[in-house]
Amino acid sequence: MKPENNSSRFPFPFQPYPIQESFMEALYTALDQGKVGIFESPTGTGKSLSLICGALTWLRDYEEQKKLEAARLLDGPEKKCDAVKENSNSQPSEPDWVSEFVQKKAERDMVNKLKDEELKRKKREDRLEMIRHNAQLRYAMKRKASEDDEAVKLLQLSREGAESETLNPEEEGLIVAEYESDDEIYYCSRTHSQLAQFVHEVQKSPYGATVRLVNLGSRQNLCINPEVIRLGNVQMMNDRCLEMQKNKHGQKQKASDSEMKRRRGVAKATCPFSGFESLMAMRDEVLVKVRDVEQLLQHGRETNTCPYYSTRMAIPAAQVVVLPYQSLLHASTRKASGIKLKDQIVIIDEAHNLTDTISAIHSAEVSGAQFCRAHSQLSQYCERYRSRLKAKNLMYIKQILFVLEGLVRTLGGKVGQNPNTQSCQPGSELLTINDFLFKAQVDNINLFKVQKYFEKSMISHKLCGFVEKYEGSGVNTHSGSKNKENRRIEGLGRFLQTLQNKPTGTQQMAVEDKPIMASPMMLVESFLFALTNANKDGRVMIQRQGYSLKFLLLNAAVHFTQIVQECRAVIIAGGTMQPVADFKEQLLFSAGVTEDSILEFSCGHVIPPENILPIVLCAGPSGQQLEFTFQTRDTPQMMEETGRVLSNLCNIVPGGVVCFFPSYEYEKRILGHWESTSILQRLQSKKKIFQEPKKASQVERVLSDYSKCIQRCSNAGSGQTGALLFSVVGGKMSEGINFSDDLGRCIVTVGMPYPNIKSPELQEKMAYLDKHMPHVGGKSPGKALIENLCMKAVNQSIGRAIRHRGDYACIVLCDQRYARSGTLQKLPEWIRSSTHTHMKFGPAFASIRRVSTLCSM
Repeated sequence: MKPENNSSRFPFPFQPYPIQESFMEALYTALDQGKVGIFESPTGTGKSLSLICGALTWLRDYEEQKKLEAARLLDGPEKKCDAVKENSNSQPSEPDWVSEFVQKKAERDMVNKLKDEELKRKKREDRLEMIRHNAQLRYAMKRKASEDDEAVKLLQLSREGAESETLNPEEEGLIVAEYESDDEIYYCSRTHSQLAQFVHEVQKSPYGATVRLVNLGSRQNLCINPEVIRLGNVQMMNDRCLEMQKNKHGQKQKASDSEMKRRRGVAKATCPFSGFESLMAMRDEVLVKVRDVEQLLQHGRETNTCPYYSTRMAIPAAQVVVLPYQSLLHASTRKASGIKLKDQIVIIDEAHNLTDTISAIHSAEVSGAQFCRAHSQLSQYCERYRSRLKAKNLMYIKQILFVLEGLVRTLGGKVGQNPNTQSCQPGSELLTINDFLFKAQVDNINLFKVQKYFEKSMISHKLCGFVEKYEGSGVNTHSGSKNKENRRIEGLGRFLQTLQNKPTGTQQMAVEDKPIMASPMMLVESFLFALTNANKDGRVMIQRQGYSLKFLLLNAAVHFTQIVQECRAVIIAGGTMQPVADFKEQLLFSAGVTEDSILEFSCGHVIPPENILPIVLCAGPSGQQLEFTFQTRDTPQMMEETGRVLSNLCNIVPGGVVCFFPSYEYEKRILGHWESTSILQRLQSKKKIFQEPKKASQVERVLSDYSKCIQRCSNAGSGQTGALLFSVVGGKMSEGINFSDDLGRCIVTVGMPYPNIKSPELQEKMAYLDKHMPHVGGKSPGKALIENLCMKAVNQSIGRAIRHRGDYACIVLCDQRYARSGTLQKLPEWIRSSTHTHMKFGPAFASIRRVSTLCSM
């Protein structure tokens, strides 16, 4: 595609910064050439708007080019397809009349296909345009659909992994022909608040009035049925919703089969918000106006229509699909949502922790109690329906029960014996997948076939329905009869009792916070699926202290490969992507991406260079060297010197100061020491002190109080000059929080937040990288991982301060190890280029005073 003139190429709501133009140029190139792009644009530089305008400009040009090519081919039958000509020339052995016939047929087929596609596109665009400009027609247009058709569509959307049902020609035109799109952009980010922010940027952009955008979310975010919402837990909500759809389908069938017969029992609950005609109407509404999740919920309540199913129905016709990480990065969730990535564009924002995110999504942890409950429930399900289950079903259920017994054995529970009389080995154990399967004595079970059975039979969903149906109706959790089968289950039951009676205080709190699902078989299913990974790509941790089994994914690339291979282009963007070397090695190269198919773009900030002052502080006011190693950080001298550094900064920096500690444990220790040595009182005389809360629900309140305090101090001119906020690197306030303007005039990082190197999971990851990744610059990949994890966390924390062109801040890195050249290289370019290293405190203090005075004038 030939780029247009720069001045008119990228529609923008205002005159873009030069770095935004460069960003959009690079993005356009990456999409046009089908590359994997790594884009770094600091927070406050308009990254989201650049992504929107750059990507949608390319999509507009691409669709226009396709229309022109289609029109050229439809101009006349004499226009021949190059591909067809090449095909006919490659087979000279055939008679001429055969080649001519094949060629003409291929040309006719291609022209007919193009005509159909053009007709569908024109029909869809005309319809949406009519709805967009004529409000009275929005709800007037109805479709003919019988009640059975309605149920079939909803069941199709509900069945995860189920095969598509055959539709009649009328339905086919309704669902596919009228709403089918070839070119889509999938945008995903970490949190729903980030997705909402992106949608608001789209609404403000020049494309806001015309783009077809669909905002996807889970039932927890989009359900409007009070009976489902009150359940709270995602899995329970999913199960209840699916059950309602099945009940609706079942009731329609019964009504048609035996209209006059009197039904027994109570009528099953159905969802009043899933009428097919209203879903179709809301689908159109979703496509003609850009809405965030809150606006979708509001519209759903106003029209009594389910936003969850409406948005999923709108996916095929959308140009942009906005969705959370989980929905895109997890193959099963993609399939269930109807997301097809073939030849599409994927944009992954806030991707600095993409490798860890993929590993976390595909890891699984199940407790011994959950294994036991799943075994008990499946056993009773099997007993109750034994006469109705086919032999193949029974065989697979027996296999699952056998596997569950083996998994419980690895935790120390022996089937058929009282675990109270057994001695369990303390601690944890890490095993390869194969070694774990041998230990559990289930290596003879084909888990791939079991996985297929789970998908096709949907046994996990059925078990949830079974438990809900018979709960409290006389079905015991563990049967008391003494046949051979139930004697084997008794040991599991007794083991379950010990697990329930022995949680520690911390575990008890965790248990209380989590609602109990109807059946834990879903979790068991995820764990068994994880065990089908290649032996080298994962490890299983047996945690006897916490009575759980945990699968750890070591090779995230194995699940990223499919996305890279299927998509036309993948854009990975973030405010701070540095250090990027291990990201490319672990995720891209391991997924089969070559160096020449990667496009890297990194830009500076929009602020003038004098508005930021990053300092590496090597010594405190009394000359004490600042190096927060494990051996020195807890000494009274080091903690007191850190207090003196902060006290001096609070004397000269106006507004807010944010101090990041390497861990919660160290924060507690150093604050305790400061309180006993009156350092804390000295700090309080200049700044009101706030501390990061333990609960995520309290973060907004603390930030609000912190902001009000700074505003009050700046207006009152009292003794206190602002506020001091203590936080933790990698904590609740180190990502996604904006400390703009007076909220963050100085960001202080105490020490280097290296991860716990004694963690078994981290040691296993390091060993895996050392074995499978190349050594660069004489440094092992395992050791590089430790430093990269540390610096990624630091970069996220210090990037919180500068949020717009007129902002200014000081960044103080309190540890002389930051001065190492290799460590400095891992800072973002826009910070690294302005960084000064000070061996003594005096010059550093003077420069901070100068910047604080000049910029506040």
